[in-house]
Amino acid sequence: MAIKGAILGDIAGSIYEFYRPKDLDWKHCELFTKQNFYTDDTILTLACKLAILKDIPFSEAYTTLAQKYPDESYGGLFKDWLKRGSKKPTNSFGNGSAMRCSFIGEHFNQESDVIKYAIKSAECTHNHPEGIKGAIVTSKCIHMAKNGASKNEILQYTVSQYPSDQYKYGTDLALAQYRNNYKWNSLCQDSVPVAIRCFIESENYEGFLRNVLSLDCDADTIGAIGGGIAEEFYKGTGFNDDKLLKQYLDDYLYELVQL
Repeated sequence: MAIKGAILGDIAGSIYEFYRPKDLDWKHCELFTKQNFYTDDTILTLACKLAILKDIPFSEAYTTLAQKYPDESYGGLFKDWLKRGSKKPTNSFGNGSAMRCSFIGEHFNQESDVIKYAIKSAECTHNHPEGIKGAIVTSKCIHMAKNGASKNEILQYTVSQYPSDQYKYGTDLALAQYRNNYKWNSLCQDSVPVAIRCFIESENYEGFLRNVLSLDCDADTIGAIGGGIAEEFYKGTGFNDDKLLKQYLDDYLYELVQL
């Protein structure tokens, strides 16, 4: 389930969201500690799932869960959107639209539905073209991985969407270049291709997580974006998913995962 990969990616990256020690031994460090926790990425990922399964507007689902969990580290524009009554999108191109859409690529069988619902999931808040694009690309990569696409096929698709001659961090750039040059930010177009590259250069789900932690990045969100792709491609995380989810999530959130 891509949604499990996304949530565990969020949890693994949570303690490095705003501060990553320069001497972090990312190749060997423990990934799931007592200090890890779920973030707004998990809340909104589950809200996206709830909207689809209950056939309610995405804006309603996002608002309902955000109000139930008001103390998470939601982005500034999203907080403003909530305060305004969730009526108008913010023209955001932050990475929030891409971190919450994993269920879409997992759930729908037709590519046309994946694209349709990716757009719907994004546009109520992130109606900037880059915000919408991030949701589409992430959802479609998960859908491709679920349906047996090769890494090269996923790479070629994402390079067509994020080429380095048009984007600062194109998916065609090697991870070694990211490690030397990448700077923390929360923009969709600077997060989605990086998350995908972390997956492309991994050998399993754990390797994906360690690639994320090798970067000075918005680690929980990069983990959530790419985690769904990695989980679907590798057909699992290699961890005891249910044990970890029960460890970090409360009963209500755990039940939403199991729906």
